[in-house]
Amino acid sequence: MEKNVSTRFPNKLKPFNRLQVIVEHLSMSKTTASSSEVLLEKKGCAGVITMNRPKALNALNISMIRQMYPQLKKWEKDPDTFLIIIKGAGDKAFCAGGDIKAIAEAGRAGEGMPQYFFREEYALNNAIGTCPKPYVALIDGITMGGGVGVSVHGHFRVATEKTVFAMPETAIGLFPDVGGGYFLPRLSGKLGYFLAMTGFRLKGKDVHKAGIATHFIEAEKMAALEKDLTELKSPSKENVADILDSYHKKCQVDQEKEFVLGEHMDKINSLFSANSMEEIVQNLKKDGSPFALKQLETITKMSPTSLKMTLRQLREGASLSLQDVFTMEYRLSQACMRGHDFYEGVRAVIIDKDQSPKWKPAVLEEVTDEYLDSCFKSLGSGDLKL
Repeated sequence: MEKNVSTRFPNKLKPFNRLQVIVEHLSMSKTTASSSEVLLEKKGCAGVITMNRPKALNALNISMIRQMYPQLKKWEKDPDTFLIIIKGAGDKAFCAGGDIKAIAEAGRAGEGMPQYFFREEYALNNAIGTCPKPYVALIDGITMGGGVGVSVHGHFRVATEKTVFAMPETAIGLFPDVGGGYFLPRLSGKLGYFLAMTGFRLKGKDVHKAGIATHFIEAEKMAALEKDLTELKSPSKENVADILDSYHKKCQVDQEKEFVLGEHMDKINSLFSANSMEEIVQNLKKDGSPFALKQLETITKMSPTSLKMTLRQLREGASLSLQDVFTMEYRLSQACMRGHDFYEGVRAVIIDKDQSPKWKPAVLEEVTDEYLDSCFKSLGSGDLKL
């Protein structure tokens, strides 16, 4: 992943401190299969996936995953399909996440969905990461959680001025999954650790400056870009890159804008380089700057268990293959399903919307290494195998 983080001075910082606007849209309706929830079309040289749930901000449910995976595999083998494009319907979101409420309800009821949802979602993410054909994600609008999983592992991610990227899972008792353990520690410096702990939202060109998007264009040019891509004749990856580069270079939006975290990158690299969450918190307190105290305020609202799990996830994921990261994250997903904080986070943010989760344990010091070890432990025959 490219590392093109600017270190110049940004505009004023707006930390991510509320999930409700986004996450309440992830309250899914029924998960019965519906072909209209995802459109799978052949357009010219390309296979085009459209996540088609605009009222739910195109959040992924199991029926969508079960339609997307086999079609992706089919297009991989089709000699007349030269590239794959994925986009979201409507003008608000690419994909705002996954079927969180349904997973929580199924987990509470002792049903099997928490096992097969994560297993099948990660298999789809891995298929994208290993797809031999150019894979172009048009990440126009909100791109969070599950939406990151179906975009970030592909060859190309095209952001616009409407893109909003975040991994806000620590606020609902989860961790930044869908391969977050792979791509986040590979961002410049400790930027990925900062994004994972705080759920900070990157907007517009900052998504490209952070190295998450490979290209940046005007939202109004998306349809023209898609048309140009689908009309290519037997394109190679280089041909696709040439088209994307051309649009990127012509883009006039936010041309002079500096990276929103640019002036804070030295602090982020220093403060988030500690070996434990307790040390990170101490670093932030000791620093005492307005930036550090704002991050401290955000982090103290997050699930202590999720924070510790996430730090270890990223530290271990930094040296693992993508497939081994998914195996690790599947173990963590099942640990969260067995625990308390995920259900409490969903209650506080999505169901009751009181924004006051009661985490157990309530403080970092009570999340033991022994408990964390159990979360990362092999599930034996139940492990995810890719």
